[in-house]
Amino acid sequence: MHVSPFFHNLNTAYLAELDDMRHDSEGHFVLDRRLAERRGEIAFLVHMLEVAPEMVAVVLHKAFHFTSAPAMDQLLACEPEDLAAWESLRKTIDIAPWARPTVQLLRQQAAGDHFLSVAAALEYMVGSPRHAPAHASDEDDSEKDATNADDDTDDSQPLSADDLDDADGQTREDARADWMSEQGFDRKD
Repeated sequence: MHVSPFFHNLNTAYLAELDDMRHDSEGHFVLDRRLAERRGEIAFLVHMLEVAPEMVAVVLHKAFHFTSAPAMDQLLACEPEDLAAWESLRKTIDIAPWARPTVQLLRQQAAGDHFLSVAAALEYMVGSPRHAPAHASDEDDSEKDATNADDDTDDSQPLSADDLDDADGQTREDARADWMSEQGFDRKD
C-alpha cells in the first residue's frame, strides 16, 4: 500500500498539530477543549484551507467513519491534483451528526470539497493501525517513564544545566557526546 509524498508529509504535520493540542503547559489533557475552541473558530479557519490544511482538519477530528478501506487507500496514493471528488468519496464515509454543519460550511468554500478529501484522508490515517506512526503507543510509555522517574535510585541521571562536572569528572560535553552515541549517532572525537 502506497502513501503519496503529499499525504506522508501532511500526515506528519497533522499529527504534530494534534500532539500540540493534547496537553497544556502543565501536562493536563486538554484535547477535547482545544478542539471545541478550534471548531468555534471555523469562520476564520476557512481562509486557511489551502495554506494550512492540517490546522483546519483538526476541526473534523473523529468526525468520520470509513466504510471502504480500499477507497481510502486509493485516495492516500494520490497527489493533491489527482484527489477523488468529495461527492464520490462521501459515499464511503459516514459523518458524525455534530460535524455535518461544519462539513456543509466547508463545502461552501471554493476549496472546500478538495479540503474535505484531504481531511478525510488525514483522519483515516490517524485511525488506521496500518498508518499509525511507530511512536503512537510511546505516549503511554513516556508517561509511565515520567511517573517512574522519581522512583529511580540509579546514579545515571543526565547532568543538569547547573552541573559542570559529575563525580567522575565527566563534563557536560562528554555527557552530551555519550548520550548522542547511545541514540545511534557517531561520536565527533
